Amino acid sequence: MKPGKVVFIVLDGVGVGALPDAAAYGDRGANTLAGTARAVDGLHLPNLSRLGLGNIIPVQGLTPARQAEACYGKMAERSAGKDSTTGHWELAGLVTSHPFPLYPKGFPRDVLDAFLAATGCEGVLGNVPASGTEIIKELGEEHIRTGFPIVYTSGDSVFQIAAHEGVIPLDRLYEICLKTRNEVTVGKHAVGRVIARPFIGSSGSFTRTANRRDFALEPPSSTLLDLLQEAGVETVGIGKIDDLFSGRGLKQKIHTRSNAEGVQETIAAAAGLQTGMVMTNLVDFDTLYGHRQDPRGLAKALTEFDAALPKILNVIGDEDVLVLTADHGNDPTDQSTDHSREYVPLLWYTTWGKRNIDLGVRPSFADAGKTVGEYFGLGAPGTLAGNSFLSQVV
Repeated sequence: MKPGKVVFIVLDGVGVGALPDAAAYGDRGANTLAGTARAVDGLHLPNLSRLGLGNIIPVQGLTPARQAEACYGKMAERSAGKDSTTGHWELAGLVTSHPFPLYPKGFPRDVLDAFLAATGCEGVLGNVPASGTEIIKELGEEHIRTGFPIVYTSGDSVFQIAAHEGVIPLDRLYEICLKTRNEVTVGKHAVGRVIARPFIGSSGSFTRTANRRDFALEPPSSTLLDLLQEAGVETVGIGKIDDLFSGRGLKQKIHTRSNAEGVQETIAAAAGLQTGMVMTNLVDFDTLYGHRQDPRGLAKALTEFDAALPKILNVIGDEDVLVLTADHGNDPTDQSTDHSREYVPLLWYTTWGKRNIDLGVRPSFADAGKTVGEYFGLGAPGTLAGNSFLSQVV
């Protein structure tokens, strides 16, 4: 089998049911896809349904396909945590055994002192777990008056820094985040991500912009992307893939401002690629709707992606693969604005391989990366975590 290209799309936050250990994370009963469907009296996703999304779990409005056009299943997370960094690393064959640190009471004094010393900021506001939209509503005016950045965290391992673009310009905000990543969030305080959260507007109408940047911890060992690059296979990261892998393993890095732009860039990259891998993160499901407890918005975003899916399928050639999955859950109908510890969907589509194969419950997200690695003929056994299912789908 001669490899073509793999288009690997992560529907950020679109989980398909609580993992067995979800209660330990405060996520008993979470189910992003099914919960969203119930909240809107059923989803209508004809293109995802014909691939087999409705065959993975019962979802109101999605009739299981009698002859699914893709192979389908769901994957459990082996890594400790439920954030985007660990989720993407595991999808790329790297399982992390120790969770990143969390700060349910805000960051300790020594971390804040190190932040001020490293960045040159004269003070900070916030330092609490918070919703990003709520904290800029609460502290935005004081931020404009003092010039102090707003520092906050969440139920995930993140050090978030919000600043008005007219008070702290983007270049300066990114510099502050990079110094925080390299000099402050290290050792026992090595959070998964430092996130720049710029906003604009005036009191009573502050809004976050699309200029968010994630500064992730560097993967501690090789990922699928690293191995592909070492083998001379072209790699393209779209959306926040570059940020989550700390820039590693990517020949081309394309940042996007929306799901729609991410889909457009994915189609363009795939159309121009004979052999290689395009890995895309579509973040709106998570950022705009999951975190904001907005099931109707999430349902609309899923409908929009479903409508764009035929255009994506059109660039999947006779030797190519399309993988659709997620990195964690973010149930907009639960009691939390944070990520949820869930299984993620798995759809593997080709025009040349088998279809309608039930891949069952995979024990690790890494099975997806391991399978892509085998498709490209990569590495020695054991280089990547996970178990390949390629023999089941060819």
